[in-house]
Amino acid sequence: MAKKSAPEVTRREFLGSACCSAVGATGLLSTLGSLRLMGAAASPDNGPRIPSVAAAHIAPDYKAIVCLFLNGGNDANNLIVPSGSEYAAYASARSNLALPQSSLLPITPRTPDGRNWGLHPAVADLHGLFNTGRAAFIANVGTLSYPTTKAQYTARSVPLPPQLFSHSDQQVQWQHSVPDKPTATGWGGRIADLLNTFNSSDRISMSISVAGKNTFQVGNIVSQYVIGTGGAVTLAGSTVNPNPTNLDGIRFRAQRDIFAQTQPGLFETAFASATGDAIVSSDLLNSVLAAASPITTPFPTVAGGTNLTSAAAQLRMVARLISASPTLGLKRQVFFVQLGGWDTHAAQLANADPTAGAHAGLLQQISQAVKAFYDTTVELGVANQVTTFTASDFGRTFRSNGDGSDHGWGSHAFVVGGAVKGTELYGKMPTLSVNGPDDTGLGRWIPTTSVDEYAATLATWFGVSATTLPTVLPNVGRFAKPNLGFL
Repeated sequence: MAKKSAPEVTRREFLGSACCSAVGATGLLSTLGSLRLMGAAASPDNGPRIPSVAAAHIAPDYKAIVCLFLNGGNDANNLIVPSGSEYAAYASARSNLALPQSSLLPITPRTPDGRNWGLHPAVADLHGLFNTGRAAFIANVGTLSYPTTKAQYTARSVPLPPQLFSHSDQQVQWQHSVPDKPTATGWGGRIADLLNTFNSSDRISMSISVAGKNTFQVGNIVSQYVIGTGGAVTLAGSTVNPNPTNLDGIRFRAQRDIFAQTQPGLFETAFASATGDAIVSSDLLNSVLAAASPITTPFPTVAGGTNLTSAAAQLRMVARLISASPTLGLKRQVFFVQLGGWDTHAAQLANADPTAGAHAGLLQQISQAVKAFYDTTVELGVANQVTTFTASDFGRTFRSNGDGSDHGWGSHAFVVGGAVKGTELYGKMPTLSVNGPDDTGLGRWIPTTSVDEYAATLATWFGVSATTLPTVLPNVGRFAKPNLGFL
């Protein structure tokens, strides 16, 4: 049997995972609906039609946005650090978490704010992108229902996002951007719904996650398609083989024919349709990826090994999908990748060294992976057409808990791409003072830039018009800067 590069699950595992969460009719229908969303629209009556890739070139009007979610809450207080007169206060408040002043990588934003800043020494690659104008930072961004001052926060005179400092709640609110209203969709999904008409085919969804299901990409029209770092997940034995007598090919056609038959009931019909679509869609995508030209840019590997780091493996797959976009008929793509481990209550540093430990390792991983991904967009000729941006649950406390930092609110993000107006720090850095004018307590900064403003800037660059922007971000009119200017 030929070796397959794409991840596989057995029929028993597939059916079990699909049905175990179904409790009664409603649960089963929901599960079947999810399966259909994962398999982009495809007819189970026909095998995948793979266009020729020989003359395929990425269109000049192609664009992609890549959400890199830092799951757990990044301690951005050690990503951007005061390197001048405020350093002593920083070192006092952070105590054992404070980075040595001499270790900081200095940055000089094009628009100074009167303070000097440096970056964590682990992000040397990101530092290089910043200095060459390909990266920018967004200061103190977070979930907000309305612009909020400390006085308003203390008096509770404006509505606040519910369940502040809660991982699950803040992750969802970051990804749907409407903390004060119930919503089932994410702002990435709403962007995809509006702009799907740019694409000439929907055989494979324009919204692809390499990190599992997420709120960000949930739409009403466009469904997220979840794949792995090796490609689309396939049902074992369902891969098309050009040899009609090959066992894999025989099983594939048998499965396809079974699922295409008229079924006796609603549940059977829905399950057969969803599963048949998923089989054909996954085989189409894997066939297209296999036929695409290989990427030559090297991606970082785990120390002492040959396996790619988690962030690198995900972003490399995104790059492969971008390279295949002409074959798939896609001129707009929305991607989601994710790296966990940022909940650094403990072991944030190693052997009392804040430049080592868990946080430093995570920062180095994303810095190196994002640089390799940017270099790959240069290789593909689309550096100006792809923008990568970070998001995270929340920031973390400025004050150390003795071994790490605790849940915060406002945080700093970064954006990377050829279209980014880089070497700049957008927004307003907080006053780095516990119990100061921007602190709710312990150094939990009140955001001065909303998720809406951050997202609106990306959406506008991606092609969302001013008149339809409130469809994507219903609360954006409450905030002063629907375009922060970093694109």
